[in-house]
Amino acid sequence: MKRTLRPSEPTLSVILKLESVERGLLVPSSQSTVSRQVQWPSEQEGGSLARRRYQRGNVERRGDRWVGRWREDIIGDDGVVRRERRYEVIGTIKEFPTKRLACRQLDQVLARINAVGYRPGRMATLGEFAKRWQEKYGCLRKPSTFKAQSSHLRVHIIPTLGMLRLNEIALEEQQRFVARLARTVRRKTLLNVLQTLSVMLNTAKDWGYVCEGMSLKRLALPPREARKTPRFFTAEEARRIIAAAREPYATIYAVAAMTGMRAGELLGLRLTDIDFERRLILVQRSLWNGKLQSVKSAMSVRALPLPDALAHHLKNYIRTWRPNPEELLFTTRLGTPIDASKLTQRRLQPLLKRLSIGRAGLHAFRHTCASLLVEQGISMRIAQQQLGHSDPRITLAIYSHVIGDSHRQAVEKLSSVLDFCWPQLATKDDEQKVKGQLIQ
Repeated sequence: MKRTLRPSEPTLSVILKLESVERGLLVPSSQSTVSRQVQWPSEQEGGSLARRRYQRGNVERRGDRWVGRWREDIIGDDGVVRRERRYEVIGTIKEFPTKRLACRQLDQVLARINAVGYRPGRMATLGEFAKRWQEKYGCLRKPSTFKAQSSHLRVHIIPTLGMLRLNEIALEEQQRFVARLARTVRRKTLLNVLQTLSVMLNTAKDWGYVCEGMSLKRLALPPREARKTPRFFTAEEARRIIAAAREPYATIYAVAAMTGMRAGELLGLRLTDIDFERRLILVQRSLWNGKLQSVKSAMSVRALPLPDALAHHLKNYIRTWRPNPEELLFTTRLGTPIDASKLTQRRLQPLLKRLSIGRAGLHAFRHTCASLLVEQGISMRIAQQQLGHSDPRITLAIYSHVIGDSHRQAVEKLSSVLDFCWPQLATKDDEQKVKGQLIQ
């Protein structure tokens, strides 16, 4: 008995046609990039976009290498999903002697695409994404941070990795970049460049680009270098510098030596940051390249005790202070912010040369303050709060060369406990007596 179809039921030909469209079988095979014209039910309902079909890909031999091919859905800049043909070197003939082994390796590459929760991703080269990242992310950072990151991209990252796609910068390529850069720059510079690259790749992954991301913990880094003793002034040298300098530089050097503030924090002080009633100096901002910005870290926002001697010096200085638009405590004769590098080159270094003191910068006053504090037996915790370090280990690492009074007293006490008779060393007279006895 034949079953009659209702008008509302789709015919078999319609069902087959819909299935062929859904599976992408109506797309011409000659096109390597195809725009998707069908909107899936899961997209209309707000659900996840599942993979279109399971892929096994294709492996072919090219010279001494195995090359894998497959297709992948990519979201373009216009938001349209396109199916692109992808190529990737699976390995060499030495690594995979047979095609079957190469196919197994390709299966691992395709595992992400064949996963149930797979969604199309965005593709771009590192150079293309770097421009978008700077426009949308980098511009929100501090001016000093933005300039440093731009320098890292222009000098180190873009010339080496700019033409690679984000998905090609996997762990092995990242390690190759580390090895190449380590031959030309110091470890500190290397870490700064890698930090910029890590932030950018992880941001690309969060934005939906096909990217592995980056973690410094997974990379092999060069060994730590021996830390050099930081340049600092002795107490006598600091007194001579302050006595020989003219205003406002004498007050600048005095505040730097007695508080240990960074150069940007010092030159970013406002008149209202000096609290004579509570004997405090409030550190709330920093000056960089003539612009006010936030301080280095959250711990850098702090209130420092104002010594009586420094308070007296500041009161005398404020009597001659001239108002300026930013109400900065220290300015040039024209009322503009003081540039730290120009202050060092034009004022401090000529003064040091005239006083026959070794060449140094403003940061030497910070090391002077910290070294004198540690020598007086102050705890590293208090030194950290005074200097505004985010971690006490930073303070300990930088000023480990300074031996405080408590440390010295402890070692002297230990030596008194272990005081024992040392063996007497033989003198030349004793040696001659021994030789005479042997001759006889």
